[in-house]
Amino acid sequence: MADTEILECVTEHERILQEIESTETACVGPTLRSIYDDQPNAHRRFMEKLDARIRNHDREIEKMCNFHHQGFVDAITELLKVRADAEKLLGQVRDTNRRLQEAGREVTAQTEDVIRCRVQQRNMATTVEKMQLCIPVLEMYSKLKEQLEAKRYYAALKTMEQLEMVYIPRVSQYRFCQIMAENLPRLREEIKEISMSDLKDFLESIRKHSDKVGETAMRQAQQHRTFNSAVAKQASTGHYTRPSYTLTARTHHHHNGQMDEDMEEESDEEILTAQELVDFSPVYRCLHIYTVLGDRETFENYYRKQRKKQARLVLQPQANMHETVEGYRRYFNQIVGFFVVEDHILNATQGLVTKAFTDELWNMALAKIIAVLRTHSSYCDDPDLVLELKNLIVIFADTLQGYGFPVTRLFDLLFEVRDQYNETLLKKWALVFREIFEMDNYSPIPVETEEEYKSVISRFPYHDPELEKQQDFPKKLPMSQSVPQIYSQVKEFIYASLKFSESLHRSSTEIDDMLRKSTNLLLTRILSSCLQNLIKKPHIGLTELVQIIINSTHLEQACRYLEEFITNITNVSPETVHTTRLYGLSTFKDARHAAEGEIYTKLNQKIDEFIQLADYDWGMSESDGRASGYLMDLINFLRSTFQVFTHLPNNNNDHASMSGKVAQTACMSACKHLSTSLMQMLLDTELRQISMGAIQQFNLDVIQCELFASSEPVPGFQGDTLQLAFIDLRQLLDLFMVWDWSTYLADYGQPNSKYLRVNPATALALLEKMKDTSKKNNIFSQFRKNDRDKQKLIETVVKQLRSLVNGMSS
Repeated sequence: MADTEILECVTEHERILQEIESTETACVGPTLRSIYDDQPNAHRRFMEKLDARIRNHDREIEKMCNFHHQGFVDAITELLKVRADAEKLLGQVRDTNRRLQEAGREVTAQTEDVIRCRVQQRNMATTVEKMQLCIPVLEMYSKLKEQLEAKRYYAALKTMEQLEMVYIPRVSQYRFCQIMAENLPRLREEIKEISMSDLKDFLESIRKHSDKVGETAMRQAQQHRTFNSAVAKQASTGHYTRPSYTLTARTHHHHNGQMDEDMEEESDEEILTAQELVDFSPVYRCLHIYTVLGDRETFENYYRKQRKKQARLVLQPQANMHETVEGYRRYFNQIVGFFVVEDHILNATQGLVTKAFTDELWNMALAKIIAVLRTHSSYCDDPDLVLELKNLIVIFADTLQGYGFPVTRLFDLLFEVRDQYNETLLKKWALVFREIFEMDNYSPIPVETEEEYKSVISRFPYHDPELEKQQDFPKKLPMSQSVPQIYSQVKEFIYASLKFSESLHRSSTEIDDMLRKSTNLLLTRILSSCLQNLIKKPHIGLTELVQIIINSTHLEQACRYLEEFITNITNVSPETVHTTRLYGLSTFKDARHAAEGEIYTKLNQKIDEFIQLADYDWGMSESDGRASGYLMDLINFLRSTFQVFTHLPNNNNDHASMSGKVAQTACMSACKHLSTSLMQMLLDTELRQISMGAIQQFNLDVIQCELFASSEPVPGFQGDTLQLAFIDLRQLLDLFMVWDWSTYLADYGQPNSKYLRVNPATALALLEKMKDTSKKNNIFSQFRKNDRDKQKLIETVVKQLRSLVNGMSS
């Protein structure tokens, strides 16, 4: 076993030595460590083994050195022999080198000159080559400067682009090219600033020129309308050749006859377009420049923002615009000019403004325009100015419609303006009617000759066969001078109202309806109001009121002629379902009723004036034997007044016997009012005492009233109808004159009572006034002297009357 372990150890040490011999020195550490990790004393045996190996190697080295030593000695001997030859050869080389240097010194000098010339040639060639590369760059830069000086900015930008993309990269290593490259962005910014400045100048210029552009466009539109009207007239009279017409170019007309004469001036006049009136090149330049610079969106946004601001300024009217038509015209011209320019920009550029942008601007403008016109037109009180405004709105709408802008809302606005126009017309005609009524003499129209008669008949449709049969002059027409004047003014109003309906693109039926409605307003509101105010004026007397009734009757009859007049204008049959009828019938009926009521009122007022003149001596012992003077004057006044009613018209089927009705009503009203006034005079609470003599005097006055009533001051009353107005007074006076108290008290409440109309309270009040008189030894003194029983009878009658009054009140 021990031998085996020794053998293994030897084998292991041999392996380790082989690893040490074959391994690099830096890597022997792990191998050596394995020696110490083995059995104890293994390293000693390894060291012994190692020493044996070293001695073995030393022997081999010694053998090898001994083997090569003789060769080494021989080589050294040979080397010593060669050293002498080498020294000899070195001297020969040095001599040869010296002689070669001396011989090549001149060649060397010439060669240096040649080399120097070749370098110069090469440098010159290089310089020429580089200059040929630089010259185009310099030429392009010079061209750029010239373009900038000539304000050819778009071309300058193209030149810059070529410099940057083509030329400068070829010679970018040179300093001057770097300076050029650094300058180009600055030049671009300068071009942007300059072009933007030009654009601002353009925007300012276009704001000033918008008025002229709009005026030109509206004049073209107006000439277009005139031309179309001429075409329509020509078409109605014969054939025609339609000429070409454009809103944006000069018009050349080729037509025949009257058309040629009508349009000659317009065809000779050259109408400038917006492009001819305004230089749009700054916009185009700026757009191209910003497009090339890649900043088009910024330019578009700036342009649109500025134009929006200008639109708001254009849409802002002057404070006094409503005062003259020129104010409206300038306002419309500026707006039209603005949108004509925008339309041109829309069509001439690609995307600078869009249809959506112009539509947005137009909708904003349309809302503002309508609000402005609605406000300012309300200030207008001159119908001529409103009519001119309407014509301007129509031309304004037609102009913008020709450029593709929707204008329906403007025509809708015209209906509001039409109402305003009608209001101003109504105010104007109210003044006209008032002036006519103030100037009228309210007497029938006298005609001295046939010519005068025909003149009146031509102005007012009056036909009276009886009057026409009369050959002799002078004649009198029943109406006063105001009637034909009013009729003519109503026709003038219809004409004035018709003027507004022209060019509104409305059908004949709609125009007919407009005319009839406005005429109805004139009749029912203005003329009716003027008549009512006229009737209420204090200076209008009964004669004038009678004439007003006559006038209103004839005006009412003339309404059907006004209907025919409107029909002839509009060519719309009056039988059309939706045709509006004129309300003249009700207007003049109301005027007549008001005049009749005023007649009754004025009659009563006049009666009151006469009654105020009454001066009774209520304590008189006996009557004067004749009626009072104030009453006779009153009756004479009533007789003369009722004679006036014979002039009222009674020859019309619709108003047959109207004069009788008015006169009868007036007469009955006057008699009733007179009776009531006399009764109130007797029963006046301030009147304390009445004598029998006063009663007798009062009875004489009532008898005169009854005689007036029975004399038939107005024909047409049946029997004693008019006398019944005084029946209350008559029965009351008879009761006191006859002193028939027993009959009154016995028959009271019976339908066939003799004193049926005497009220117990009335009788009691009057009897109390007479009883107070008896206490002062007046009329009842004879009763007390002759028979005191009669005084008791009066007391008894008073008590019975009081009981009757109390019974009535309970």
